[in-house]
Amino acid sequence: MKEERSLSLLQLMVNEGLVPSLEEEENRKTVIEKLKQVHGSESDIDALCVGPYFATMLKVLVVPENLDILNPVFLRDIDETGWKSLSRVLANTQICRLVPDLKKFQSMLRCVKFWAKRRGVYGNLNGFLGGIHLAILAAFVCQCDPFVGLSALISHFFKKFAFWPWPRPVELQDETLHPTLNPTETRLYMPIRLPFSSYEYCHSNITKSTFYKIRTEFLRGHNLTKDLLKFDFDWHNVLEPFPYTKKYAWFLKIFLSASKQDELGDWVGWIKSRFCCLLFKLEEVQGLCDPNPAEYIDVNIADPHVIF
Repeated sequence: MKEERSLSLLQLMVNEGLVPSLEEEENRKTVIEKLKQVHGSESDIDALCVGPYFATMLKVLVVPENLDILNPVFLRDIDETGWKSLSRVLANTQICRLVPDLKKFQSMLRCVKFWAKRRGVYGNLNGFLGGIHLAILAAFVCQCDPFVGLSALISHFFKKFAFWPWPRPVELQDETLHPTLNPTETRLYMPIRLPFSSYEYCHSNITKSTFYKIRTEFLRGHNLTKDLLKFDFDWHNVLEPFPYTKKYAWFLKIFLSASKQDELGDWVGWIKSRFCCLLFKLEEVQGLCDPNPAEYIDVNIADPHVIF
């Protein structure tokens, strides 16, 4: 029965477009093969990599194909900008090394991200969980329960963090790092340690309100998945979109409009970067608020616009 629950979840993920199709995988392979083709001994490949002007992080003359990005030799004397740019790559690389079953972890993470988006708890700019947060949480559960199936991993994920004693940090088991001296991190509501450092935490915009919403959703997920073997169990109930219009009576709408799409894009980025400040101010007045991470478009409005 547990295996059937895992298969039904995988099928749901395929139906929702979360798993790349065979055609998409073939297209990806074709592009890579075209980049590798050289039509003569003297010919070369012209490839353009677009990046920021400060992308000068690895102080080496030659970058080998099998470069170990976690090698401390390449990480010496890197400035703050370079370190921030590398941190996501370092985290992803280390997570892949530490999980016991990479394929199972990837399937679990796809599902967890889908759940977070459906339930309105995904998006660091809105004070919720970002991709790196969910990846580490999912990897942590995979380390704790390495031999269970996908459905059980999802169930254990909700149970684990519905009752986690925050602000106790979540950190992956890694024999290469020294044990934590300070077991708590009280500056953050949900401290999650980066897997390549014994002292650095994931950047977080979680506020009092969003912390409450995340924990509520963890508990809801636990209540819906603790009985996976019940005959009427359905993954669609777990992944049901959050019912904002049924849950709340008062809303604050932010409407951005511009004459050109390029101008709108600049303003959207500016507004998003200040969402967290708005949340703090709303909490001072209202006590609690629940930001909806989704962006909306009104089909009746012709000008480029976006609604939050």
